[in-house]
Amino acid sequence: MANHILFFIIFILLPALGTSDSILVQFRNIKKRNADDVIINGIEFYSIKIDCRVTSRFAHNVITSRAVNRANISKEVIFDVDLPKTAFITNFTMTIDGVTYPGNIKEKEVAKKQYEKAVSKGQTAGLVKASGRKTEKFTVSVNIAAASKVTFELTYEELLKRQFGKYEMFIKVKPKQLVKNFEVQVNIFEPQGIRELEAEGTFITNELSDVIKKSFSGKKGHVSFKPTLNQQRTCANCSTTLLDGDFTIKYDVERGKPNDLQIVNGYFVHFFAPTDLQNLPKNVVFVIDISGSMSGREIEQTREALLKILDDIKGDDYFNFILFGSVVYTWKDTLVKATAENLEEARKFVRAIHTEGATNLHGGLMRGIEMLNTAYEKNIVPQRSTSIIIMLTDGQPNVGLSDPQQIQESVKKAIQEKYPLYNLGFGYGVDYNFLEKLALENKGLARRIYPDSDSAIQLQGFYDEVSNPMLSDVELNYPENSVSDLTNNNFKHFYDGSEIVVAGRIVDNDLNSLTADVKAQGADNDVTFIAQGDVKEITEALQEQEYIFGDYTERLWAYLTIQQLLEKRIAATGDEKENLTAKALELSLKYKFVTPLTSMIVTKPEDYDNQAGLADKPIEAEARSAPVTHQVSSVSSSYRLSAPPTWYTSVDGDPHFIISVPQKEDALCFNINENPGAVLNLIKDPVTGITVNGQLIGARRTSNEAKIQNTYFGKLGIANKHLDLKLTVTPEKITLQNGNEKSVFNWLDSINLQQEGLTLIINKEKNLVLSLGGGASFVVVLHQVWKKHPLHQDFLGLYVMDSHKLSEQTHGLLGQFFHPIDFNIVEIHPGSDPKKPDATMIVKNNELTVTRGWQKDYRKDTKHGLDIPCWFVHNSGAGLIDGVHTDYIVSSIF
Repeated sequence: MANHILFFIIFILLPALGTSDSILVQFRNIKKRNADDVIINGIEFYSIKIDCRVTSRFAHNVITSRAVNRANISKEVIFDVDLPKTAFITNFTMTIDGVTYPGNIKEKEVAKKQYEKAVSKGQTAGLVKASGRKTEKFTVSVNIAAASKVTFELTYEELLKRQFGKYEMFIKVKPKQLVKNFEVQVNIFEPQGIRELEAEGTFITNELSDVIKKSFSGKKGHVSFKPTLNQQRTCANCSTTLLDGDFTIKYDVERGKPNDLQIVNGYFVHFFAPTDLQNLPKNVVFVIDISGSMSGREIEQTREALLKILDDIKGDDYFNFILFGSVVYTWKDTLVKATAENLEEARKFVRAIHTEGATNLHGGLMRGIEMLNTAYEKNIVPQRSTSIIIMLTDGQPNVGLSDPQQIQESVKKAIQEKYPLYNLGFGYGVDYNFLEKLALENKGLARRIYPDSDSAIQLQGFYDEVSNPMLSDVELNYPENSVSDLTNNNFKHFYDGSEIVVAGRIVDNDLNSLTADVKAQGADNDVTFIAQGDVKEITEALQEQEYIFGDYTERLWAYLTIQQLLEKRIAATGDEKENLTAKALELSLKYKFVTPLTSMIVTKPEDYDNQAGLADKPIEAEARSAPVTHQVSSVSSSYRLSAPPTWYTSVDGDPHFIISVPQKEDALCFNINENPGAVLNLIKDPVTGITVNGQLIGARRTSNEAKIQNTYFGKLGIANKHLDLKLTVTPEKITLQNGNEKSVFNWLDSINLQQEGLTLIINKEKNLVLSLGGGASFVVVLHQVWKKHPLHQDFLGLYVMDSHKLSEQTHGLLGQFFHPIDFNIVEIHPGSDPKKPDATMIVKNNELTVTRGWQKDYRKDTKHGLDIPCWFVHNSGAGLIDGVHTDYIVSSIF
């Protein structure tokens, strides 16, 4: 298959503008082309330049944007850039009327304290960060005076990773207005020589195609795109821009030899990418989650992707499918060869995959590992073959062994570094941090599959990356007395179209050449490659200063070292983790990289209500939904909207309702104050027939200091009238009524019950998990207190998973929030508690006074819980919920 490498530079400049007063500027439709075309709300972005310099795969990128305030009042200008997730920001400056305001990179905790000190003076804005599918967002805004000019300059660096045989630079072009001077300049210098170079854009018309200039000769390549103002127009008399889409540059280098070893200024980098090798036969086990939460589009897209993968499996490969819900199923007892007959049978099996039960992740993985071990022991697969495990899940383990730490230990012990484990997490309900640790401990990696129309393509795309192993157990060795501080030099596999990169320091200052020895296992025999790097030769090659940026080899080494230290840190614990953290932090600060261990403080002029900002490096484990950038002004930073953990809409405690608002990366919360004995309707879906009601119980006696008696849910009733199912849950027992049949369980039982349309799992004295057909799943948490407690008594909490699988007609105190809800927070100011500021929330055409606080999520830790930051709505949710809370009182539990 055609192979490509992805290097993403996604740039979006959003001239989203706001005034510093209440004046609204009236616009006229201007038919003739004049200077007003380039002015939006008084602001003209008169220059945008994207300058990329790539030297030996290491990219140094500078984005410069210049604007002027043409209005006669102060205006806000926003600089908004989407960067590749694998890039590190290295510098940012903002120059206003000749005065430069730099971004300062510091240790995260130091930066946080400096930021909070500025917050106390009322000088700062909320965190400037967000995470998208392949990008993360950097946003800075500044208010400037009339006639003032501002120049934004952002620098970031990245090592281009080779995938699918080519390097690809992807530039998102979206200025949203006409720009007098818009240009993209890309200069590439590759000592191996450039073999091919392409450039194209999704927005390129026939008239614009000639504007793209590309050329390459020998070691140098150049691409430019510089449309004039008139060429940017959507039509001759239009003031709108054509520049809205993707601009893509693809290139590859000459592959005359498998190695390229470069030595520059005391550092070396070794690129290894042999060609013309015979493919290794591979053995692949697909471990697929079929729990109830995968129903609907998720399982349909999984089937679609697996069918396409079956079309690509080679005749020499061996494969099998393992499905896990509450129970683990296998297609075949052993791995089978990819014959035409077996492939056709596999297609029938895949088409019949359906969802059921809960998530026995550990059971599925262990079955896959055992199957591979048996295949080698019984010589079912070729001894000189390579094996991989690909697991896909959309949830968290809740059947069998479900403790993440215990699963990690068990899987690592079983695999023993023999097979890489690749974990694909479908959506945002997964514990991505757990999946990533599990994969990295077993020579693999984790990848999030984003729930979208192209999920099947994402799944197939990942398989394509690992479908062509050429070498296994690759080891790159260097003279011990000549080098130090090596990056990773052992690799489980080398895949066709990829590239292995190793870098290090040269300790022998008199070294004139360096020899590397590469050993690996090939399809037929063990292979050895010898690489030779000559200092004089590479020095002569690097005379093209126009195309090269500074000490690129040293920075490449630092970048790669930091990336690998951070990766190792994910799975490390104790002293090892502290040492890895210290090393990565030291290098991040020395080379001025914004990494997960550092932050950049962005300073601004203090006039015109400007506020400083803090830029962090987001991580995938914290990603939750589409990119959202919060700009929150406040006198306190204690509630800053950093990327939250995964949580679900729920009710727990006395009783605290938590409403997840993923599109805002935030939550709302409220309490319901009602008398013991009242039954509240929590969820009612007339389409699926699912209803959930809860009955309140009170504290044994009211605390002397309490004005309102604490209440909790002491009984929950979950029903599906279409299936004639009713589940009654109390802190003492669980009663299931299925038609005329009645079953009673207690919390000392460990139950895994599966019936048509129903899966019930009881985890002893902890929680129960209920799945009803293809609809939502529920977790009921048991809270037990000391039996002689003078005040509290045992109670229940309810958490709703997969609420999107309920219909749009769903309502109830919780159910009404399964539909998207929008709100805006304004006028943040100190509250009665200095740690909990108040604000005005605009929601459902109401203006409500809300307080920033925390509520507890007890799904994983019933004793201490997890703090969930949220905006608290007072008065039993008045103004947020539809109607008033008494509208939700019903007569009985069913």
